[in-house]
Amino acid sequence: MKNSEIVSAVVGGTFFAVPYLALSIPVLPSLAIGAAAFAAGELVFRKDEVKTLKETNISLYNILQKAKKQNKHILVMIPQIEDEKVRVTLNEINDTVDKIIKTIEKEPDKEKKLKNFFDYYLPVTVKLVDRYDEIENQHMTSSEIKKFNDSTKKTLEEIDTVFKKFLNILYESDVLDTKVEIKVLNSMLKSDGLSKNELKVEGNKDE
Repeated sequence: MKNSEIVSAVVGGTFFAVPYLALSIPVLPSLAIGAAAFAAGELVFRKDEVKTLKETNISLYNILQKAKKQNKHILVMIPQIEDEKVRVTLNEINDTVDKIIKTIEKEPDKEKKLKNFFDYYLPVTVKLVDRYDEIENQHMTSSEIKKFNDSTKKTLEEIDTVFKKFLNILYESDVLDTKVEIKVLNSMLKSDGLSKNELKVEGNKDE
């Protein structure tokens, strides 16, 4: 039994016992008073339970936990990368992925907009970073290695752009809703004579 139910039961029992035992009120009316007191106690003492994502959507919770580990791996790899430009790109990617994860945690329904992000794009990015670091550490100078490094750098920059697009997608509907609200607000201000032009106050001609 939850604490709120225990407290409510005590309140209900008290409100039953006092009328029935102390005031000699018949049992049925006393029961009614006690039941009403119990119900009131539930409303007063019961706290709405905020369910976590783990409780409401275990599948998505596991997906996000995996994504956090993958993103943390990218963060750990950044200091090991010698190329400064690549480090900057990876920092951007890490920051964007973090924002995406936090957004989905707050608004789980938005995850539907990120087709293939968690299942494909993020895991492949991690593999690409690991492979780049492995090759970079060999300090080989063949033309093929140079082509690989250049290609990987370009791909990571494209991934950075794509991930930022994914983040933008999450907020497109919010931006649209806000634009509509602004449009309605401006219309109301104009109709009420409170638009910027209407609010202009002419200076005193005597001044």
